[in-house]
Amino acid sequence: MTTTTTPLHLPFGTVEITATAHGQGRPVLVLHGGGGPQTVAAWAEALAAARPARVVIPTHPGFAGTPRPDALDSIGRLAEVTVALIETLDLRDVTVVGNSIGGWLAAELATLGPARVAGYALVDAVGLEVPGHPVADFFALNPREVAELSYADPDTYGIDPAALPPEARAQLAANRAALEVYAGRTMTDPTLAARLARVDAPTSVIWGEADRIVDPEVGRAYAAAIPGARFHTVR
Repeated sequence: MTTTTTPLHLPFGTVEITATAHGQGRPVLVLHGGGGPQTVAAWAEALAAARPARVVIPTHPGFAGTPRPDALDSIGRLAEVTVALIETLDLRDVTVVGNSIGGWLAAELATLGPARVAGYALVDAVGLEVPGHPVADFFALNPREVAELSYADPDTYGIDPAALPPEARAQLAANRAALEVYAGRTMTDPTLAARLARVDAPTSVIWGEADRIVDPEVGRAYAAAIPGARFHTVR
């Protein structure tokens, strides 16, 4: 594993992105959710070991103790940052995988149509406003309630903040604050659905059947809105 910090110069200012990379081969960019980059690290390591792949996990600014410029305050702007990162790292024919807000970010990225991206996988993505299927009020939930709504096996995959050292608890609080800045309280964008019609890259929409933060009907709506997208559920 290697970790690098890359400065990116955007119209709204300079943004530094810390990213870890595992393995060698065809590039896969993994965009993490509100839990931070550690929530996808084990999966990235397994993917890199299972096939010839270079799996890159950028940390969204504001997560995991990284700085976030005040102007970087939306998923749309984070998508612009991600395009710049792909170009600066010279990633070509890259597959983008995003989970939760990372899935929303992948969808926003797809609407921009970067030529270096070969395809997308949206995993339990928030962002899409679907009548009758709101995202759970994450910010009103305690960590145990988040685990119970997120996982089929919350005892295995949930986190008990009381068992963490003070530094880790502070980082969790900072992650929640950054999440609210990027995604808002509702974690949806009513303008997203119309823009998804622009997507012209192969896209898979993957949903956990046990997810009650954002239910599978949102995944079906994503697949219906993206031309040619395929919807899959996993237990």
